[in-house]
Amino acid sequence: MGDNTAASGNSGYPPAGYGTSGAYAEGGAAAPASAQGQLFMQLQQMQQELGQLRGMVEEQQNEIQRLKQESLERYQSLDQRVSSGALGAPATQNSPAAGVINAAGSPAAPAANAPASNEPGDPAKEKLYYDASFELIKAKDFDKASQAFEAFLRKYPNSQYAGNAQYWLGEVNVAQGRLQAAGQAFAKVSQNYPSHTKVPDSLYKLGDVELRLGNLDKAKGIFQQVIAQYPTSSAAQLAQRELKRL
Repeated sequence: MGDNTAASGNSGYPPAGYGTSGAYAEGGAAAPASAQGQLFMQLQQMQQELGQLRGMVEEQQNEIQRLKQESLERYQSLDQRVSSGALGAPATQNSPAAGVINAAGSPAAPAANAPASNEPGDPAKEKLYYDASFELIKAKDFDKASQAFEAFLRKYPNSQYAGNAQYWLGEVNVAQGRLQAAGQAFAKVSQNYPSHTKVPDSLYKLGDVELRLGNLDKAKGIFQQVIAQYPTSSAAQLAQRELKRL
């Protein structure tokens, strides 16, 4: 019996020394609890940061939606005005005879047959109109974009955005496969806005159009003109590349 009692005492739970020594004694037992606390705090912080990021994403989505709505409203307004013919005279009025910029490169007074408008120049309004037209390109609505840029050029022939509008009118016509109209639009950039920064690009694109139409000699002549007149431009580099291929 004595031996059994001793054995029973020795095999009791918890074993001798548990809680008084080893890894789980006093200070040792506090370490896991402290680590768990730190982990909990980190998780809380991550959740807070995640919540803030979600809030920022929601704000951005709301802002994008607002901008889309504003763009749609501008487009609808522009579309209505184009459809009703309220933006000016027919497209044939947009010709070199209308006199946008004279030979010296300075603005010239509109000709008598230019669209009548009593509005003074308003760069902010012109930019809004131009941006709305450009949005139609981004939306790949090239037919509406063509109408919008033509209307812009009739309404604001002396605008600081007119040269760009004339160039993009050419690009839109290329996208529609209307190469003859595209060539005319690109040619008018140098004719009507000879000092504009888009002139080298428009000449290169004119050469490209002539090449597509099978007018090889015309294309070569235009490419050579770009290289000679604008040797440091990116258009000249593209023209040189095309000449090497011909």
